[in-house]
Amino acid sequence: MSALRARLTAILLAACLLFTGQALTTPQHAAAADPGYLMVHFTGDGANGQQIYFSHSTDGLNWSDLNGGGIALRSTVGTRGVRDPALVRSPDGSRYWIIATDLCIGCGQNWDQAVNNASRNIVVWESTDLVNWSQPWLLNVAGAIPDGRNAWAPEAIWNPETNDYVLYWATNATLNGVLKHRIYYARTTDFHTITTPQVYIDRPGTQGIIDTQIVGVPAGVGNYRYVRASGDGQITLEGSNSILGTWTNLGNLSGIGLTGSQVEGPMWMKANGRNEWALYLDQYASGGGYMPVLTTDPSNPATYRKQASGSYNMGGTKKRHGWILNLTAAEESRVLARWPNTAINRLQSYNFQDRYVRHTNFDVRIDPNVSPAEDAQFRLRPGLAGTGTVSFESVNFPGYFLRHSDYDFQLAHNDGSSQFAQDATFRKVAGLADASWSSFQSYNHPDRYIRHYAYELRLDPITDTTGRSDATFRVTS
Repeated sequence: MSALRARLTAILLAACLLFTGQALTTPQHAAAADPGYLMVHFTGDGANGQQIYFSHSTDGLNWSDLNGGGIALRSTVGTRGVRDPALVRSPDGSRYWIIATDLCIGCGQNWDQAVNNASRNIVVWESTDLVNWSQPWLLNVAGAIPDGRNAWAPEAIWNPETNDYVLYWATNATLNGVLKHRIYYARTTDFHTITTPQVYIDRPGTQGIIDTQIVGVPAGVGNYRYVRASGDGQITLEGSNSILGTWTNLGNLSGIGLTGSQVEGPMWMKANGRNEWALYLDQYASGGGYMPVLTTDPSNPATYRKQASGSYNMGGTKKRHGWILNLTAAEESRVLARWPNTAINRLQSYNFQDRYVRHTNFDVRIDPNVSPAEDAQFRLRPGLAGTGTVSFESVNFPGYFLRHSDYDFQLAHNDGSSQFAQDATFRKVAGLADASWSSFQSYNHPDRYIRHYAYELRLDPITDTTGRSDATFRVTS
């Protein structure tokens, strides 16, 4: 932090203390000087709605869709759909994981199947910088649970008492003769292996519980280090001083007219710079998406207050059950640079103008009447390998780029290597057959250009009229 910013922060903090008379817990900064928030969420049913989306907010109440409201990460494993994502940051900020339900309603599975015979896995992605993510993998969390029938809504929190993560989720299983959803937990250090699952939350009788999320609370606020909100017929609040210790029922939100028959998917957010929390709740019964409920003490139901509809803005996409991360300045800079609202484009062939560049089974060619249309849609990103260049990122497989290998083209996942970056980077130049169109020169083989041959995309030297026509494209919407 610069000296000027430090002085301004000190002045603003002093003003806050003077006018509110409230002691602020460490660390605290002026809200205006702090970076914002990242929300990871899904948007609805269907193959595209049940993927990973990112949204950003500067104040925690007004949200903007990143990546033009498009998918940020797509699951290519399990059911190939994901719901209920959570974003986990390691204590030192060197590693991140996204964990999510492996479920795709409306694209191969209905709700009855999802409840009674669904994936026992969760989907996991890993990153070291919050922007370059690994390929997803499946982690079997419920396979060892007797009569375990699914694994829903995974969450995780670092436990300083055991120096690992408590991973918890809902599974529909029979225990003591009662079939219902309970919350189970296991411990992990890497989200590749886990300890034997144990029951974490079991409500009395036949009452099930599906969604729960824990928030850490600083000293001086309420009487508990941790508060969890759960969907169990109500939105029940519980407090504890140990993640794996005894939890005390603190009440619910029925006093402000919110029950589990109306809302689900509780999602915590700590406001920057002030002692205030938002508990976001998904209005699933009305289809309204998330709404924030604010409080100055997560452990006290009497302090929660609903917000008028005009006091917050959830952005262009519907936000469904997810997670909110308070960003550092460096994280925010990287995230906003990686997922700007870049236009969606197609590449039209010059000499076969009814055909467009598209991927199919990760091969790349030019075709007419592309279906699904997203297979022919790309975002022209700043080149992965150099300034003044471009790379072509798939719209429906984000993180996958057009890349040449042995001069053949494929749609491939960015593995972060220098070789990949060079193979996926091109210089946009005047069209070789028509200067009003465009051609794309290879970054690491500058004597070669993108061209089609027998409708397949290749990287070739261009030496004749046919080649110039094959290597000319129009960037169009």
